[in-house]
Amino acid sequence: MDKSNGRSEIVRYDISFSVPMVHRLRITGDVLGPDFPVLAELLEPGDNDVARVQVWADAGLLEWDADLLRRVERQLARYPQLDLVSPAEVLPGGESVKNDPAIIDHILEAIHRDDLDRRSYIIVIGGGAVLDAVGYAAAIAHRGIRLVRLPTTTLAQADSGVGVKNAVNWFNKKNWKGTFATPWAVINDERLLQGLSDRDFRCGFSEAVKVALLKDAVFFNYLHQHSQDIARRDAEATREALRRSVLLHLDHITRGGDPFETREARPLDFGHWSAHKLEAMTQYEVRHGEAVAIGVAVDVMYSHLRLGFPLQAVKQTWETLQRLHLPITHAMLDDQVIFEGLEEFRQHLGGRLTITLLRDIGRSVDVHEIDLGAMKEAIAAVSEAAAVVAEEEVSAAAMPAPSYSGPGKKLSATDISDGRQ
Repeated sequence: MDKSNGRSEIVRYDISFSVPMVHRLRITGDVLGPDFPVLAELLEPGDNDVARVQVWADAGLLEWDADLLRRVERQLARYPQLDLVSPAEVLPGGESVKNDPAIIDHILEAIHRDDLDRRSYIIVIGGGAVLDAVGYAAAIAHRGIRLVRLPTTTLAQADSGVGVKNAVNWFNKKNWKGTFATPWAVINDERLLQGLSDRDFRCGFSEAVKVALLKDAVFFNYLHQHSQDIARRDAEATREALRRSVLLHLDHITRGGDPFETREARPLDFGHWSAHKLEAMTQYEVRHGEAVAIGVAVDVMYSHLRLGFPLQAVKQTWETLQRLHLPITHAMLDDQVIFEGLEEFRQHLGGRLTITLLRDIGRSVDVHEIDLGAMKEAIAAVSEAAAVVAEEEVSAAAMPAPSYSGPGKKLSATDISDGRQ
């Protein structure tokens, strides 16, 4: 008893601690073929010398590889220590899988039906949305079942596949319900990208441009120089771009000091405040990668107007995205509703609004308020630049083919006034 004031003694203990985790990333050429041992060795047997496994796959995969599930099952059957507890199941791909609560209930019921536990494994093969949905169910079942992700889109292989976040959409808001959970392993496999349409193939590289702007000028220059090769699906350029992108994302997650986003800032969400809102506003007709490209295009221009981000880097960003055949603007950006994305972003973070912007390539800064007038100016500048390029493409299409086809539109300093403040 504290006799001086008559109150009970108050004792406080604030103890910092860390939880040891291992992030396992593998890069393969054909993991469901000759490289399957890479996956098998990740599935460590439990106490009974058997690893119990459940498999979920994106329905879109079966449209170009109808034998995929049978191949997975045959490969697993070759290993006596691996027990596929039930036939592999298929889920709808795209954002619809994250919008339907019945799908999450179905996954949870299957986990319960098969008596999976914390030492069991769930293998999910698919795009980012399917990885998210299955990952969310795996994270909340028994407070966490080991999840092995096989991303099948460039978007997931460049970024979200190695992320520690899982989420589904709720209240018509992107990723409103979710968890943080480190995957047991991630395998980026080259062959699994073959079934992508050109549109979906190119979408993933907006995240590569984003992380390069944030962290690595050399990588940004590589993307600028090789963007047309990547758009043509050149194997070497694509492989290198995905490798560098995923390693930069992984480095930030494992060494950035805030993997579960307990602080205000989310640097890897550069360009995302408007991207998430634009997806919802278009009923997800705009792909996530396309929305990120638009968000990045706008935010580099805003960074120029407010923080002095070099104009040349703005133009190079736009050029890179356009050479990748990614959009840099959308009609709905002119809708005042787009700015609701700022408040939704703040709520998602908690606390103050915190938006990551750029002073230069590799030099990010966090700001806590947005000048809406300057942001509207940035949006208008991007729209004007996109319109100029579109007009030139139409004119070029109407003209006889030239003897030499040079690089895409290069914006001169006079194309945009220097509105630096």
